[in-house]
Amino acid sequence: MATAEQKGKRPKIDEDGDERMDDAILLSIEQLQEIQDEIEKVNEEASDKVLEVEQKYNEVRRPVYARRNEIIREIPDFWLTAFLSHPSLGELLTEDDQKIFKHLESIDVDEFQDIKSGYSITLTFSSNQYFEDTKLTKTLSFSDDGNITVKATSIKWKDGMDIANGKAYTKDGAKRLLIDESFFTWFNDAKNKSFSQGVIDEVADIIKEELWPNPMKYFNNEAEEEFEDEEDEEGSDEDDDEEDEEGEEDDDEE
Repeated sequence: MATAEQKGKRPKIDEDGDERMDDAILLSIEQLQEIQDEIEKVNEEASDKVLEVEQKYNEVRRPVYARRNEIIREIPDFWLTAFLSHPSLGELLTEDDQKIFKHLESIDVDEFQDIKSGYSITLTFSSNQYFEDTKLTKTLSFSDDGNITVKATSIKWKDGMDIANGKAYTKDGAKRLLIDESFFTWFNDAKNKSFSQGVIDEVADIIKEELWPNPMKYFNNEAEEEFEDEEDEEGSDEDDDEEDEEGEEDDDEE
């Protein structure tokens, strides 16, 4: 005889049994939520501990970074070379920017005390013919509600040298035609306003996360070598795949 399932009919279940099953499921869901809340609590505690460790080692790193900067000052065009060798940052420097970067002595990234609420990036220059400032700083602050506050040095350009705002002139007093956007527009109020409105400051992120931790990687052009090695590996994998396909075709023909 055909069962209720085979006839496409739902078998009858005792209503009390349904209620007991529903109660058991609800109890399991409640227990699961309690476990999940406990996991979230542990994760928060872990995050706090990680921040404590980061704060501690930021202080340990500080004098080491200071010694690194002292040595870098003895190497001509160190930061210019590192910037130009970086696959993203190198594309941002115009010819004029490169001339200014020859005066760049150090780059410093300073995280706020609690780390998560922001950081600043400071570029220190030797005396030069382009601007009065010796330090250009950009500070990004993150609030708990997700808002970003960006503050940057307003560059005091010397007469006829303002390549960031189209106010550069030749020695004869003629206005220069600037085709490419200068890296130094990164400090302009208009651009910083867009960052405050939620646009990601990719330049700041790259300097903080890639260039600053290990500039030697880019000064020595190791990043490009790594990229070339990856391309070679990909090419080798493709060649192997092609050989495998050719081998399969030969087998089919036989």
